[in-house]
Amino acid sequence: MKLKILFFTIILFGITTSKAQEVPILKTSLVGDRIVEFIPKGFDKNKTPSLILKTEPKPKGKVPSDWSLTPEFTFRNNKAGAVLNLKGDISLYGGGEVTGPLLRNGQSIKLWNTDTGAYSVEGGKRLYQTHPWVMGVRPDGSAFGIIFDSTWKAELITNSDQIIYNSEGALFRVYIIDRKSPQEVIKGLSELTGTIKLPPRWALGYHQCRFSYDSEKRVMEIADTFREKKIPCDVIWMDIDYMQGYRVFTFDSIRFKSPKALNDNLHKKGFRAVYMIDPGVKVDNNYSVYKSGSKNDVWVKKSNGEEYHGKVWPGDCAFPDFTDSKTRNWWAGLYKDFLSTGIDGVWNDMNEPAVNDNDFPEDKRLGTMPYDTPHKGDKNLPQGSHLLYHNAYGRLMVEASYDGILKANPAKRPFLLTRSNLLGGQRYAATWTGDNYAGWDHLKLSVPMSLTLGLSGQPFNGPDIGGFLGDTSGDLWANWLGFGAFMPFARGHACAGTNNKEPWAYGVEIEKTSRIALERRYRLLPYLYTLFYESSNSGLPVMAPVFFADSKDSRLRNEEQAFLLGENLLVVPAFAKDPILPSGIWEELNLVEGEKQDKYQAKLSLKGGSIIPAGKIIQNAGENSFDPLTLFVCLDKNGKAIGELYIDSGDGFGYEKQDYALVTFTAVKKDNSVMVRVSDVVGKRNIKEEVKEINVNLLLDGKTYTGSGTLKDGISIVLK
Repeated sequence: MKLKILFFTIILFGITTSKAQEVPILKTSLVGDRIVEFIPKGFDKNKTPSLILKTEPKPKGKVPSDWSLTPEFTFRNNKAGAVLNLKGDISLYGGGEVTGPLLRNGQSIKLWNTDTGAYSVEGGKRLYQTHPWVMGVRPDGSAFGIIFDSTWKAELITNSDQIIYNSEGALFRVYIIDRKSPQEVIKGLSELTGTIKLPPRWALGYHQCRFSYDSEKRVMEIADTFREKKIPCDVIWMDIDYMQGYRVFTFDSIRFKSPKALNDNLHKKGFRAVYMIDPGVKVDNNYSVYKSGSKNDVWVKKSNGEEYHGKVWPGDCAFPDFTDSKTRNWWAGLYKDFLSTGIDGVWNDMNEPAVNDNDFPEDKRLGTMPYDTPHKGDKNLPQGSHLLYHNAYGRLMVEASYDGILKANPAKRPFLLTRSNLLGGQRYAATWTGDNYAGWDHLKLSVPMSLTLGLSGQPFNGPDIGGFLGDTSGDLWANWLGFGAFMPFARGHACAGTNNKEPWAYGVEIEKTSRIALERRYRLLPYLYTLFYESSNSGLPVMAPVFFADSKDSRLRNEEQAFLLGENLLVVPAFAKDPILPSGIWEELNLVEGEKQDKYQAKLSLKGGSIIPAGKIIQNAGENSFDPLTLFVCLDKNGKAIGELYIDSGDGFGYEKQDYALVTFTAVKKDNSVMVRVSDVVGKRNIKEEVKEINVNLLLDGKTYTGSGTLKDGISIVLK
């Protein structure tokens, strides 16, 4: 596929660029099932290394004869770009963490990771993460995806007839996936960039956070109130005020003087503890982390060899140069003593990296390191400027953090949350959508934001429920939690100086609403955990757009209020106005007493042909959900249904040695009865020890039919 390129003028946003240098394609290779790699002549991996791909792709044969998608590479003023021309009516999605609509036709974003409170920088076009990825869905439901394998500062433009990627650096490779459905394209993306690791089960519970719960006493007050009020919760978070003068890997000697005792007390009550760690290390010769970093020569340095210092929370900070594996190993080693206090998870924040340079003249403010700041690299990564490595800084940091957490607690699955990341960084960390605002616009925006992250390879994500910045009303909180309880990552968070935003902070009625919402989530933990297991293998999103129900149905293409949880559960938030919903059989699903009468709760519907597992109401994920197990069944037009349940120990790595059970249930209607039974079990875990009784709720024509039984005998339901 030889390509002749390109002397033309593109006018974008009033900027004229002209006379692009001709850049033919040097090599085209099939590197997976309908995945093609395009390498432009002049590409040099020492100028544009890949930090997106999980491994270097290998040729696997000839490009299919019917292949039609070929990018055009450009190079002008030492800046590389690529264009993919489109034919027909294509619906475009992706770009990772973005504001604006789910449907990305006619949109543009800036790929330069930025600390952007309330998404205020450049009108929300520049956020915390970089995902140079676009997926297109054709009218016939087939789909394609394109990766621009570059970390250089860039702009991504998704016009209806073109996908344009303009970088500020060297030539890069492009990967295009062309398959029969959006789901298959997302699987192809994960084949190139990897999947999430299976998280510990507790991480799927509800998380409560504030900047900050400022003392051990206050933390325990929050934990005790959850248990006293019987509002389910698994995790309490510590923001930066637990530190001694904002020094990372330290504890305040007065307010958090006994972190091990605090964490032990939380554990006794069924909570886990997550603590924040930023990359900026206070410049202080009496501070052990700074002294150790200096001794090991790990800091980013300016061109003249001096340490680069930037102001963050503790004042002047040095920054680890994570492009060097020696630095990453040093950073990983810091977690051993830190986690020995009983910390369960880590939160990497401010890792764009964000720098406060407000004392600079306005035209000199970058909010991060200067573009020409050098990074040393190592034997696997070349030396390069911050213009190259900025968008990968958070990604390299979470790789180091993940490794350190795993080495410190090798028998536990790491839980790591990050603000900044790069396409492919889902291999190391979950994410949230950054510092949103307590307003209806951000409430509604949180749905397409989370959906788009899921369509960009990052299924473990969610917003700050209730809004981080600004005061939150009870009405806003209840509406947000009513559907936020069904998002993959469910955390309430609040900024310093704002009102209290715990579930009980708005009076008795909103407290009741909050309890119902979270009880619904906790009943669905078996289903959620099964979805995360599937996602860790396939890369498919846990929370998906409704067009996944029928990718040929053009009506669904821009629906961004309702969403799917997995394939089988439809979630319609209370705020949704005239949502476009998939056709077919969908039966209303109710989980908790009082939910139907509560105006704030999202409406749930179960897809015809599906079976989903649910547990009883529990207060934390460590309690037994399966006493009993409930199966919700909705038959298809042929009177059949199928579904899965995944069970393991909830933590650790025994599942890698077959210590799990993946159970397939089937339901078949015959005459006036429906038989539900186990049709297959994969894995070596003895499920009968955990599931002794099964209740079945058959949803049919607006009615619910019930029955109970055991795994061995199955359950027969007579339709009356």
